[in-house]
Amino acid sequence: MKAFFQSIFLVLLLVSCKVNQFTGKKTFNAIPNSQLFPMAFAQYEAFLKENRVIENTKEALQIKRVGENIAAAAQKYLAFKGHPDALKDYQWEYHLVENPEKNAWCMPGGKINFYQGILPIANTEDRVAAIMGHEVAHALADHGGQRMSAQLAQQGIGILGGVLLKNEPEQKRSKILNVYGVASTVGGILPFSRQHESEADRIGLELMLLAGYDAQQAIVLWERMQAASGGKAPPELLSTHPASSTRISNLKKWIPEAQEKIKKMF
Repeated sequence: MKAFFQSIFLVLLLVSCKVNQFTGKKTFNAIPNSQLFPMAFAQYEAFLKENRVIENTKEALQIKRVGENIAAAAQKYLAFKGHPDALKDYQWEYHLVENPEKNAWCMPGGKINFYQGILPIANTEDRVAAIMGHEVAHALADHGGQRMSAQLAQQGIGILGGVLLKNEPEQKRSKILNVYGVASTVGGILPFSRQHESEADRIGLELMLLAGYDAQQAIVLWERMQAASGGKAPPELLSTHPASSTRISNLKKWIPEAQEKIKKMF
């Protein structure tokens, strides 16, 4: 029975892998965009109704302008790669929301929000572009669908484990499942998330450059983020995001590579 369920899971992993047209990588994504995007769009609309959206201010118009420039760069990149229709189902939106948190996020299909609290740190258009490039990169790389797929796989294995351990004493069963939950999160889900963040940082640099922004300002942005955090960030091992110091180090290494890549492509 155990071997049967393991075989089923391996088959699901294999059939759920698809090549992302932007990155060229084969990724584990069990949720098609035709299913994922409508869910994301509905959640985004609900969020906008429940929160105050800031419109027609200098900052709000800047975010919209930068978003459009970064999305145009993504379209140009994909057209160069031979995939001019890859973004046809995306419905780009860029909003500024009244919220003191230092945050911005993107939902699948191109729905992006900036919180007002991040603007004192991203206080130039190039730094807004660094954040926007990162968020647009999440959408292009299908990170939302991959995260959902990984979480579903984690839950599915947990359920399978519960079935396989059903004849074990309750205390032993609970202990094993609890250890699995912690181990799969710290050893699987969190590194998976940090990998996505780093990939979005790297792709974001390319989009910034292609849109005509100064990629060096991505380093300045994260130096300012690091200073603003006051050293209160959790250990990288227990975080969904790389440490600011890791990001800064990576960006310094990746910027020359991104500049050379874009120069050769365009």
